[in-house]
Amino acid sequence: MAVEVGSMWETLKEAIVSYTGLSPATFFSALALAIAFYYTVSAFFAPPPPRPRRIEEFEESEPLPPPVQLGEITEEELKVYDGSDPKKPLLMAIKSQIYDVSQSRMFYGPGGPYALFAGKDASRALAKMSFDDKDLTGDISGLGPFELEALQDWEYKFMSKYMKVGTIKKAIPVTEGPIVEGSNTTAEGESSESAVDEAKPKEGITDDSRMD
Repeated sequence: MAVEVGSMWETLKEAIVSYTGLSPATFFSALALAIAFYYTVSAFFAPPPPRPRRIEEFEESEPLPPPVQLGEITEEELKVYDGSDPKKPLLMAIKSQIYDVSQSRMFYGPGGPYALFAGKDASRALAKMSFDDKDLTGDISGLGPFELEALQDWEYKFMSKYMKVGTIKKAIPVTEGPIVEGSNTTAEGESSESAVDEAKPKEGITDDSRMD
């Protein structure tokens, strides 16, 4: 057996020298380098191993409930839909029109970049791209043409993406009717004239008739 192995080794060395012109030691060293190079290059182009998925990714997210039409509500009533209660829809208003933005809770919900707009009419803030509390209002008086154009773009975006669910009820100031000067005088005059007319004897009624 040992003789056969030795004979095969000698035959292999002769073949290596004959076909490659290299000594067996040089040939096997070159072969080892080639294999190492192959595995190194393959590691760069091989796809990364699959990332272990978190448990919550397997959990099915609950579907959003259908938008609820609120009709006309006040700004104070709108504040309860700011996302602080996860059981309530997330609402926001532009130009007194209320939209359900629950599907974008990552933006308008608590912790989102636009969370301060939720539960409010943020028309002025959106027009000015402002995050100041004083601009979190639906009052757009005094805005320039570029700001009004920006607000219009926001409104078009909301109209195309979100469901309108109501409007903000505007408080109407109660004012007394104008007092017309002379109205009391006229009324008093009419009363006086009526009293005079009642005091006058009616036509056709004379002392002679009473005597009869």
